[in-house]
Amino acid sequence: MKATIAVLPGDGIGPEVVAQAVAVLEASARLHGHTLHFEQALVGGAAIDRFGTALPEATLELCRRADAILFGAVGGPRWDDPSARVRPEQGLLGIRKGLDLFANLRPVAVPAALVGASTLKPEVLTGVDLIVVRELTGGLYYGERGRRRLNGQEMAFDTMVYSEAEVERVAHVAFRLARRRRRLVTSVDKANVLECSRLWRQVVTRVAGQYPDVTLEHQLVDSCAMMLVRDPRHFDVILTENTFGDILTDEAAQLTGSIGMLPSASLGEGPRGFYEPIHGSAPTIAGRNIANPLAAILSAAMLLRHSLGLEREAAEIEAAVGAVLDKGYRTADLAGPGEPVLGTQEMGAAVIEQLTRVREESPAR
Repeated sequence: MKATIAVLPGDGIGPEVVAQAVAVLEASARLHGHTLHFEQALVGGAAIDRFGTALPEATLELCRRADAILFGAVGGPRWDDPSARVRPEQGLLGIRKGLDLFANLRPVAVPAALVGASTLKPEVLTGVDLIVVRELTGGLYYGERGRRRLNGQEMAFDTMVYSEAEVERVAHVAFRLARRRRRLVTSVDKANVLECSRLWRQVVTRVAGQYPDVTLEHQLVDSCAMMLVRDPRHFDVILTENTFGDILTDEAAQLTGSIGMLPSASLGEGPRGFYEPIHGSAPTIAGRNIANPLAAILSAAMLLRHSLGLEREAAEIEAAVGAVLDKGYRTADLAGPGEPVLGTQEMGAAVIEQLTRVREESPAR
């Protein structure tokens, strides 16, 4: 296997966690005889400082010709003016739209070793294994927005817009995933209030007719938010629109005890995908070698699975992460009182060491 990976470290802790993900990919490639070519480019605040734009054309072009994109995080205090014309987040949104990456996959599984790291009771968390499919290129984040004066007052508006085709294509992603899992799709909306959600529910119900072997249930977003902390084991595949998905996945991240544990994949119609940890740039801990790299490393595993078709290699990385956690290795965000803490680089090295063992102990093809 030969492949080109676009590497966009971004801002804050992005470069630190992405460096560990790249190191794990390199180790996996060596073990399996693959050739992975990594090309770096600027995005977000780092790109603004150098080029005056959050998404230089050269960066977008690299993403278009790469087989997959590995991304860190964008943003920080230097670019934190919400009224600024150019903002770091524009780089991320621009790549999603420019590559038409409409389906965001965010798996949430609670390893047995981390049940105690969450604030929820162990009996609620044991066995949690769900995945959120979030529509990524429509809704409030991309609709018409602006401000105007009305009756002497300033008014602001953001518009949620969805077409049948946008809902239909992401629904198919969710149902196809459910067929490989427990065959349950929970479609999340706000159909009791929003017209967009009524269209969403109508289209998802229609698509469900093509998957008679998959159960569909509808749930209002506020009810889903409650259920995620009361009975998260109920869920298998959660399907939802852009804004609801953004919020629900951050909530779901806390089931694992830290947002530093959750990877994600953003996919379009073809194999090229965009892979990133769901945490932000965390500027207050940047450069201190204390960030948790495991979400970035698990995102790299998703890259191997979804863009390169290397299921065995992806599973080996995931097994290595699980083994490291089972051994009690923790970064600062996961450590309990008295538990030893590893730095970002040390955790990456521990995963690579374990990956080699996983490979040596796994049966031959």
